[in-house]
Amino acid sequence: YNDVNSYIDYGGLKYLFFLLLIIVYLAILLLNVSIIWMVYKERSLHEPMYLFIACLSANAIYGSSGLFPRLFIDVLSDSHSISYDACSSQIFVIYTYGICEFTMLTIMAYDRCVAICYPLRYHSIMTPRTTGLLIAAGVSWPIVCKSIVTYFTARLPLCGREITRLYCSTWSVARLSCVSTAGNNAMGLFFTVVTIFLLVAFILYTYIRILLVCRRSSSEFRGKALQTSLPHIVTVVTYSLSSFCDILLSRFELGQALNIVTLLFSVEVLLVPPILNPLIYGLALPEIRKKIINRLKNASNPHK
Repeated sequence: YNDVNSYIDYGGLKYLFFLLLIIVYLAILLLNVSIIWMVYKERSLHEPMYLFIACLSANAIYGSSGLFPRLFIDVLSDSHSISYDACSSQIFVIYTYGICEFTMLTIMAYDRCVAICYPLRYHSIMTPRTTGLLIAAGVSWPIVCKSIVTYFTARLPLCGREITRLYCSTWSVARLSCVSTAGNNAMGLFFTVVTIFLLVAFILYTYIRILLVCRRSSSEFRGKALQTSLPHIVTVVTYSLSSFCDILLSRFELGQALNIVTLLFSVEVLLVPPILNPLIYGLALPEIRKKIINRLKNASNPHK
């Protein structure tokens, strides 16, 4: 067993924090299920862009479910311990969520690039088969990647019992090892470069292409391109920055004050995107916004 003592025991306030966590978790479920349901029910939203958004929402539910149920137990419990198997499972779920977020954002960037740079060829390129293959690849890579890392991490003999996070992470567990983790570090660096830096570089490349096309186009075309691309840009920037800071800070032994900063970034990656993404896409994209408003009107006037 590894004792988790990465947060303060709030004593009598633990019930208040438990209630706040319940509210946040239910908000994540409600917002993201609403997006998935809307895309599923509305035939006009059965387009690649909206299917990718639905996948992003499904991933948010998956990742949040890897954090909150265990967090509920830890907040109410006086003993903050977790079995090694449960810790490994949590690592797998949370990290596959994080990697899948990047793969889906990359696929969405490619979709926007094709839609804006090759509008007449869009439907011949983004066929249902291509869309399905992209989604399958976006889900498969995180599973393969994290399965390898989790397997080698699980083989490390541990000499410590305490981890310095609200949840189990690969690096916090590897720090407890009795033997050298140089091989694990090299493998982790490889997957980090491939998963984050190469994917972000590809996203930047797609937006450079989009900007070049917009420069030669009319103001109306630029307005439409910005309308569909802006939510994605906001999502990519916020998630990339928070992930980069989380990875960078988690690799160093820091003082108490900076440990709190590290803790905030680690939680922000799992809290903000699942809430922010459905709000951004639900409010910013006119097609989804119209469908949501129509559904709400119909629900408030059932006999109309």
